[in-house]
Amino acid sequence: MSSDPAPTDTSPSWSDRWLNRIERTGNALPDPVTLFFIFIAIVMVASWITHTADVSVVHPGTDETITADNLFSDENIRRLFTDMAETFADFPPLGLVLVVMLGIGVADKTGLISAALKSFVASVPDALLTAALVFAGIMSSLAVDAGYVVVIPLGAVLFYGVGRHPLAGLGAAFAGVSAGFSANLLLTSLDPLLASFTEPAAQLIAEDYSVPVTANWYLMIALTPVFVVLGAYITDTIVEPYLGEYEPPEDFDEEDAESSELTDEERRGLRWAGGVTLASILGVVLLAVPEGAPLAEFEALIESIVALMVFLFFLPGLTYGIVVGEIEDDSDVADMMADSMADMGAYIVLAFAAAHFIAMFEWSNLGSIIAISGADALQSIGFTGLPLLFAFIFVSALINLFVGSASAKWAIMAPVFVPMLMLAGDPGYSPETVQAAYRIGDSFTNILTPLLPYFPLVIIFAQRYDEDAGIGSIIALMLPYSVGFGVVSTIVFLVWVLLGLPLGPGAELYYMGQ
Repeated sequence: MSSDPAPTDTSPSWSDRWLNRIERTGNALPDPVTLFFIFIAIVMVASWITHTADVSVVHPGTDETITADNLFSDENIRRLFTDMAETFADFPPLGLVLVVMLGIGVADKTGLISAALKSFVASVPDALLTAALVFAGIMSSLAVDAGYVVVIPLGAVLFYGVGRHPLAGLGAAFAGVSAGFSANLLLTSLDPLLASFTEPAAQLIAEDYSVPVTANWYLMIALTPVFVVLGAYITDTIVEPYLGEYEPPEDFDEEDAESSELTDEERRGLRWAGGVTLASILGVVLLAVPEGAPLAEFEALIESIVALMVFLFFLPGLTYGIVVGEIEDDSDVADMMADSMADMGAYIVLAFAAAHFIAMFEWSNLGSIIAISGADALQSIGFTGLPLLFAFIFVSALINLFVGSASAKWAIMAPVFVPMLMLAGDPGYSPETVQAAYRIGDSFTNILTPLLPYFPLVIIFAQRYDEDAGIGSIIALMLPYSVGFGVVSTIVFLVWVLLGLPLGPGAELYYMGQ
């Protein structure tokens, strides 16, 4: 006797329906290049309206009155045309992306990256692959913004190589690189940068107050494993099931993404490349560690990260290519570099539109007006204690959708919120605590805003695997990470404050007054 199989419920879950709706809505928008030009038109009209209405705010740090600047004025129209090349060339991610790709291009075209990924996949248990990818993304902030260029595309390749959906790997890496920007096991360039704004803001209340660079280090260390576990959970239980089984386009080139057995020649190439990598790292140490060395200053080392990465990719890639026979003479190297630049053509076009949108948004002063008005509104509510910290995190996250630079926002917000929270109660919150709250809010909405300078690049990476991917696809993909990281990091921070745990070496939770 046989019986019919039990019926299964194949209807999509409410979360899948919600994400599908977001993706459809977003992808119904025009091409990203066209969309950025539409954004430019909207900003120009908005600048004219706010300028005509005499909208203005007072900068809390300088007492300077900031007014909306009409982008239709003769001066701004002239600036648009005369500065067009400079605006494009000065777009922050453009130089970093293209320069790093010169080194990565050689490592990629010779097959080094593909072989290294095969070796990595073979050595990492499948159960730990997602967590390892998120962790790599978080730690990549040590190299400033290079994680966007390196870790995110590698995440997609890694997942494809083990038969998983490449966009799930892209999402996990993007979450680690960007939404997890407030976490790290080590100090990054952001720590001294933010402290440089927090300290003078604190000195408005306490003249001799000093904010250490390590102000938030303990909290950042604690958030790292939290984000790793959470990012892996969201990827495996929400994002990947939502994406479903991956079906590559008919013209998709699978050669570089396959995770097959390494050949003897590839193993030999990896050994030589590994030796050169170690020698290159030793060279960096000699440039940075000895007293009086060219990069001994921390600031000089950080500013050299991009150039160092070029060599750390180029030299092993060159060695690997020679060993496996992909490079026979110098013309092969030049061709590989040229090919890597050709691959970036779509990004360069998108970067041109994005650069002018972001620049004109800045010229209009609308970003500063939105940030300062939001800060003033929160201050007027009259919250104290943990509700004020929570509201501050929320406003920081909201403003982050409009003003991408962490330092630019903090330069505006610190003079308002640092003194206010220092005096909010007896005792008040320390400047280090306020800075930590800002870092929480400034991170988890990075992955949702097209104003993030690297957002267009992420779209290009996604389109390698899904030619229809657009802004809506990325927002739908990243929304679960943003919500999860935001809720959990906020809870961790508030519990941290409730328990009275130190935020970092030499940093207090509360301001006890003079």
